[in-house]
Amino acid sequence: MERGIVVEEIDKGKGEQSARPTVGLFVTCLVDLFRPTVGFAAIKLLEESGCDITVPNTQTCCGQPAYNAGHRNETAAIARQVVAAFEAFDYVVAPSGSCAAMIRHHYPALLADDPKWAARAEKLAEKTHELTSFLTDVRSVSTTAAALPARTSATYHDSCSGLRELGVKAQPRALLAKIDNLELKEMNDPEVCCGFGGTFCAKYPAISEVIVSAKTKDIAGTEADLLLAGDMGCLMNMAGRLRREGHRTEVRHVAEILAGMTDTPPIAGSGEDRS
Repeated sequence: MERGIVVEEIDKGKGEQSARPTVGLFVTCLVDLFRPTVGFAAIKLLEESGCDITVPNTQTCCGQPAYNAGHRNETAAIARQVVAAFEAFDYVVAPSGSCAAMIRHHYPALLADDPKWAARAEKLAEKTHELTSFLTDVRSVSTTAAALPARTSATYHDSCSGLRELGVKAQPRALLAKIDNLELKEMNDPEVCCGFGGTFCAKYPAISEVIVSAKTKDIAGTEADLLLAGDMGCLMNMAGRLRREGHRTEVRHVAEILAGMTDTPPIAGSGEDRS
């Protein structure tokens, strides 16, 4: 990742010698290309939890777009590259439920028949986590140093892969509950898909638009100041629709709020017109 995140190489033996666990940050394509702040927020949170962080400069995509499109051989090639880039770390963490789920659940099946890579994929899967799940379930983080200067309300969208494949739901809410001046307002259906679905929104745009429109109606019904989630694809999809419909809700990745890094404009807007 060369655009947004400073990289460094890891000593292959560091994980065994250091008292602090080593974490390889899987930045994700959308964070790298559209929202580097999320990557820096993740690094801050992971360092504050007592970890040493490295961003391998050989990482690329997790392969999910190709996988969803049915290109299994091409995805397996990507998976081998990711395994090689990250297997030296104690943990792999991604600020994305969908990318983490791809590595954790689909890599072992993709490489199951490859005698050279099957066991390596299994080992990588076992130590791969979504960011908020890693902070709470692995590092036992119960609060962050974040605080908001004024009373603010937020609603949270549960991304499909994070929720259904990784069980991420209570973890981000537990961390958000400890932030001063932040009130969580739940949607009627926070677990319902936003319509992004990776390649789904490109292949079936009319259906995707109906789904995201129902989602933005639910979001607007909370009258929350902020919309938060843990996946950039979902956030960009919902933010774009909210703006086109004229809503003033600010949209941010949950890591930005937890790390107190809110100086940059929200996704798809400046937020200056928020009432």
